[in-house]
Amino acid sequence: MKKVRWGILGAGGIADRRTLPGMLLSENTEIYAVMEIKMDMAEALREKYNATKAYDNEDDLLADPNVDAVYIASPVNCHERQARKAADAGKHILIEKPISLNAKTSEEICHYAEGKGVKIAVGFMMRYATYHQEMKKLIAEGKIGKIVSCRASFTCWYPEIPGAWRQTKAYAGGGSMTDLGIHCLDLLEYITGSRIEKVGALAENQVFSYEVEDGCTALFRLDNGAFGTVDAYFNIPDDAARCRIEIYGTKGSIRAEGSIGQVDGGDVTVTLSDPGDYDPMQEHVRVDSYQMEGAGLNMYEREVSSFNESILTGKPIEAPAMDAVHIQRVIESVYQSAEDGKFLSL
Repeated sequence: MKKVRWGILGAGGIADRRTLPGMLLSENTEIYAVMEIKMDMAEALREKYNATKAYDNEDDLLADPNVDAVYIASPVNCHERQARKAADAGKHILIEKPISLNAKTSEEICHYAEGKGVKIAVGFMMRYATYHQEMKKLIAEGKIGKIVSCRASFTCWYPEIPGAWRQTKAYAGGGSMTDLGIHCLDLLEYITGSRIEKVGALAENQVFSYEVEDGCTALFRLDNGAFGTVDAYFNIPDDAARCRIEIYGTKGSIRAEGSIGQVDGGDVTVTLSDPGDYDPMQEHVRVDSYQMEGAGLNMYEREVSSFNESILTGKPIEAPAMDAVHIQRVIESVYQSAEDGKFLSL
């Protein structure tokens, strides 16, 4: 089988915790080179993942003719420079979200890569979770009817940590909504097949005093007429959190707990119901409910394998970077709404 040879820019952090282990499972992937700013760290990662080369700077990795594609997992403020250099070097790009510090620059990066004949995908790995794909199919088949309401929550405990780049606006661009909520917004659009067209929000530092928000709730309307909310918080203990997706339609509902995250799992209940006539008793009897099954695959492996297929065969990219540009525009409107106290149309 033909393989895509990968170079990793920013091979520590999420790359080391999740993406590189997923790449090891991918039959069409070769981890060829890793880069970190300290050579001892880069060399340790090279040995850990049996890569051929270790680099301590992006220019040398990008100059390597054996690298076909790069995964950019560095702090957000590095993304623009590295993506442009990768495009100049003719390397295909899988870039973590957000693509850059603002939507305008992110769109420019996408067009720049396309102009260089380079494919660019974004790290919306949760699209590849088994349950999220099954939920998307159910809705597309009309099983729960017309969608009227949807909501998602993604939270963690992220206290003040000296040097943490996600807590600095110049490095991260935003806080809990930019880091966590971005997945929820994308998933609700991806699963329902609709786009957000109007938003209102609250965003504040409720607990911690770092530069970006530690709490945000967004209220929005999708272009299919459904209303929705997304909660993204850095100030809820991990053990207390129940990250959820709920989607309600005129013929039923899908309720997921634990499917949002870095592991393909969770519990999903599907309830199908013929609404019938008005029931004044409102007893909410559960009928025809079942639990989804089949999770347990590695979403990072599926993410990388899918992009490899796009590189090798021309298959449409499942998570095109321009989708992340749209979600970043949504988030910028969320922040503007929180500041102005008004709903905004996209």
